[in-house]
Amino acid sequence: MSETTKSIVLGAGCFWCTEAVYKMFPGIISVVPGYAGGHTENPTYKEVCSGKTGHAEVAKITYDPQKLSLDKLLDIFFAMHDPTSMNKQGNDEGEQYRSTIMYMDDSDLDTINRHIESIRGSFKKPIVTKVEKLKKFYEAENYHKDYYENNRIQPYCMFVITPKLHKLRKEFGL
Repeated sequence: MSETTKSIVLGAGCFWCTEAVYKMFPGIISVVPGYAGGHTENPTYKEVCSGKTGHAEVAKITYDPQKLSLDKLLDIFFAMHDPTSMNKQGNDEGEQYRSTIMYMDDSDLDTINRHIESIRGSFKKPIVTKVEKLKKFYEAENYHKDYYENNRIQPYCMFVITPKLHKLRKEFGL
């Protein structure tokens, strides 16, 4: 991370969706799928899917704050998943699919809390997104990187990710 970039780690269900969504937006420098928030060192996908590691599927998003603000990143985050659903997004169920924001820069915490407070009334149920300082990020295995781009005709991509991308392109004018 340089002085002109910032990073944040977001969990919004499956990291394939999170990666595909954020890669669409100008100002995004990189999106890396991975695992965070648990207790197992160097977890594998299989271990995280077991639900025994405490980790969430997340994406580390590096961005240019001059082109894309943290507030806009959070707008995207809250539009792309259901932040009122505890440990579940669509058919993906388990603690590894929890809604989470893991910040690295302490100065981001006020913006995150203010943003959540400002949208709280937009939801019928309470927001359950967990906000915490990132302790450790583990990069996912290589086959998870660019998953949507490399597997567009795979059923999960066709029936879950593609409709989400269409919805968000329309909503954000892309």
